Amino acid sequence: MKVAILDSGVHPGHPHVGPVAAGFDATGTSGDWVDRTGHGTAVAGAIRSHAPAAELFVVKIFSGGLRTNIDIVLRGIEWAIGQQVELINLSLGTKNPEHGPRFAEWLKQGPIWVSAAGHYPGLVEGVVSVSADAELERDQWVWTSEREVKASPYPREIPGVPRERNLSGVSFAVANVSGLIAARGLPQQR
Repeated sequence: MKVAILDSGVHPGHPHVGPVAAGFDATGTSGDWVDRTGHGTAVAGAIRSHAPAAELFVVKIFSGGLRTNIDIVLRGIEWAIGQQVELINLSLGTKNPEHGPRFAEWLKQGPIWVSAAGHYPGLVEGVVSVSADAELERDQWVWTSEREVKASPYPREIPGVPRERNLSGVSFAVANVSGLIAARGLPQQR
């Protein structure tokens, strides 16, 4: 499966990520898609741990921090759709209701979108909406409704580091679900 990761980029050659099919800097600020915060690399590693055969397409939408704007996100989505990806991982969210219709227009293009519950684009009909549940293991997901799922908020394990000291949050629950969908497909019955 071709998976687009819209985030802070990816650190090329990271052993948890492996090869990247293509990358794009939607921010237009750095000219590359190299991750300088580590968040996108951790998200990519979580996806890759579930779906080692997935083709990863990296879109840098964060530069210098985990903040962006709707135009950059939509530029990244447009690029990903142009690459004919089948799944778009959006470990992000906004409460601005004006963004919902803009996301909804691009959602019609076909790929599966996975994003955080309670925020846009996760609030848009048709997006797989994810919330975090620390009681779940990384390879589990629990559908709570037709389009909402709970998943573990932890990325892949780091040897010698207790789980609670690792990164965690809904970003990684979204990444875990993206990886599980890439590996198993989207369940017919939820």
